Amino acid sequence: MSKTIDFYHQNAEFLTEQYQSLTFEQVHHSWQAHWPLASESETPKVLDIGAGTGRDAMWFVQHHCDVYAIEPATALREFGKKYTQQYVDKITWLDDQLPELKSIIELGVRFDYILLSAIWMHIAPNIRARCFRKLANLLAANGKLVISLRYGDFNDTRVAYPVSVVELEQLAKEHALQVNTVSPLDTDELGRSGVQWQTVVMQLPDDGTGDLIKIRQIIVNDAKSATYKLALLRTLLRIADAHPGAVLERKNNKVKLPLGLVGLYWIRQFKRLIDIDINGFGIQQSNASKKGLGFVKEAGWNKLKHLTADDLAIGAVFLGDEAKALQTAIRDTLTTIQTGPVTFIYQGCKSKTLFQMERQTTRSTPSLVLDLETLTSFGHFILDESLWECLRLYSSWIEPLVVNQWIAEMRRYKLNEERGIPLQTYYDCLKWIDESHDTRDVRGKIAHLQQAGYELESVWSGRRLQADYQVDHCLPFAYWPNNDKWNLLPASKTENNKKRARVPTKARLSESQPRIVNWWQLAWQTEQEQNRFFDEAILSLPNLPLTCRNFDDVFQAMGLQIYGIKSRLLVGEW
Repeated sequence: MSKTIDFYHQNAEFLTEQYQSLTFEQVHHSWQAHWPLASESETPKVLDIGAGTGRDAMWFVQHHCDVYAIEPATALREFGKKYTQQYVDKITWLDDQLPELKSIIELGVRFDYILLSAIWMHIAPNIRARCFRKLANLLAANGKLVISLRYGDFNDTRVAYPVSVVELEQLAKEHALQVNTVSPLDTDELGRSGVQWQTVVMQLPDDGTGDLIKIRQIIVNDAKSATYKLALLRTLLRIADAHPGAVLERKNNKVKLPLGLVGLYWIRQFKRLIDIDINGFGIQQSNASKKGLGFVKEAGWNKLKHLTADDLAIGAVFLGDEAKALQTAIRDTLTTIQTGPVTFIYQGCKSKTLFQMERQTTRSTPSLVLDLETLTSFGHFILDESLWECLRLYSSWIEPLVVNQWIAEMRRYKLNEERGIPLQTYYDCLKWIDESHDTRDVRGKIAHLQQAGYELESVWSGRRLQADYQVDHCLPFAYWPNNDKWNLLPASKTENNKKRARVPTKARLSESQPRIVNWWQLAWQTEQEQNRFFDEAILSLPNLPLTCRNFDDVFQAMGLQIYGIKSRLLVGEW
């Protein structure tokens, strides 16, 4: 479709005038019965694919919707941004296109309306099934997919393919969407002879809870002699929520993740449970009180007891014996995962496992950086794309269930019961991150820069940083526990207390961009510091390339992550 996109880019000025000569009402009257109702109490989410100059996006915003506008033609997108700039808080513009939709998929947002106006005829028939699957997966419960069909050829360089209602009805059937409306054929509003239009409105009738049922089965009903099944599920929940950049491949309805990342988070969550000293033992993790854990071995785990869970963070560097021990511990962990929960979590018969592993042989090296390349070198972890999306969307609801079930399992084990371990201790040992741990690095950096004579400022106001400053989590820790360097920003005590557990508005974030980027550039100057900064960002933020070393790109990705978290978790704005 690149030739067609190039046409729209090269002819943006003419097309802008053409598009703006018609109103939303004129173009979309055929599905008026399904238009979102104006309401100040509800905010439908709209995905406008092929948003052009923003005419339709503007209408949706004026009818109290939040809009994500996708436009791959650069010149059209830039005009659209200018045309809709008064609604910068309500419209998110993205450079993306079918069939990939990479940017929008990584945000993890589900939409009440997805509109493809004058787009479908440009999509080649051999990729339409893939495109439709992506679109169906992006719908919220009861969400509507609206596709307008153009009949008639172009007399320019744009490429068009035949379209039909029958094709869409079949695709809808295959993806469990119901067809609500098929409009009659309409003449062209621009008066072009030989051109007719027809609109098809399809709807997702339910919330597709099949994967939630699978997850509930693992949490509640699956037989457990140890906490391993819960541990794997919680590991995947953490990765799905915290690391959208961890998806290596989406193909054939499957998702591939770095196998080393799964091993790393398994180790991190068991660190506090096993290395805690309660009357000489850690917290028992299986029925067999005298049987050791398969991944706790002398050459690996036992040589890392001096490290905390937070020391094993993305971007961390290990040398010598520590590096070798950590690599050994990851390999031991992957063996335990493969022979345990991966083998015994299945649907129906034992051959239908929900998860698969592709391991690669690795040798221990004298230095180790916990980055995406290293974590991928251990192999791939594979699961259904629908299950992955379920984990992403519902992680904040599923994880408390996993934690509560895990604690219930641990409390019934004999050794734990005999020691009378307080309930709060179990919860404390299942924390992912110690909130104060990594903020110390930022405070140390601020103190160092101030001693060197730098006058630092709050990123939110530009006011000089006072002695009672605070380190703000741009994405609130209460909703999304993340202590990456990009997420920790110097702010005044007053501003941080006003912001609380909220995210900045688009306008506030945009206005603060120069100060945020300047802080990053000032604080993280050495090669090692920048490697850590970008390694963290690449894994935890959407749409960053593996080679990213640009602070402005990180800022743009941070903005997208904010909008995604706000949408999924209903976080308030500041």
